[in-house]
Amino acid sequence: MADTLDVRGEICPYPMMRTVSALKQLAGDATVLEVVTDHAPALETIPTQAARLGFDTRIEETGGSEWTLVLTRKDEEAS
Repeated sequence: MADTLDVRGEICPYPMMRTVSALKQLAGDATVLEVVTDHAPALETIPTQAARLGFDTRIEETGGSEWTLVLTRKDEEAS
């Protein structure tokens, strides 16, 4: 089960900062964080920071101007 972080209504740098904080706080067995955003620049800043922390990113458009970023710990995909 994935943890979800809702950052709709927030603008940079807050979505990225909150995502980095949430990724660092994921429990040891948690491997996926879903981030819901309506701020297009976050589609560039969040994947960049997530990659630095060892996460892959998949972006899903969920509405006209809303996206879900699915961040998955890289070492889990190799297993």
